[in-house]
Amino acid sequence: MELHQIKDQGAEPPRVVLPMPEADLTERIQAARTIGEISAVVADSPQSIEAWAALAKLHEEAEDGAEGLVSAYACYRVGYHRGLDALRQSGWRGSQLVRWEDVSNRGFLRCLAGLGRLAGRIGEQDEADRCADFLARLDPT
Repeated sequence: MELHQIKDQGAEPPRVVLPMPEADLTERIQAARTIGEISAVVADSPQSIEAWAALAKLHEEAEDGAEGLVSAYACYRVGYHRGLDALRQSGWRGSQLVRWEDVSNRGFLRCLAGLGRLAGRIGEQDEADRCADFLARLDPT
């Protein structure tokens, strides 16, 4: 991956922008309506942060009790770690911003927010707090 950094001349530290996913992958993610359909996308493109975020969201919304919560938590966690890997490959060293306004960053930010939300729901409050703090540091707006 190539380096995608934007330097702001103001007080804001530089930010990292993840590369946009391929258009056909984005279309497949958007077209998937069921856990089975998005699972097939994830199986074909396991590096896709957006696909993991979509799968996690469907599990979270499935209302199937503990199984859905744990599945959503696990999917958000995988997407979060895939996102950290992608950020590092794009030049992120831990101090740059990762802004929501940059569309290609949204899958990672959704995974981080979802991981925090689900951590809280399964009783991992320390992790939920760490995720909230990290999210606020990455995009303080």
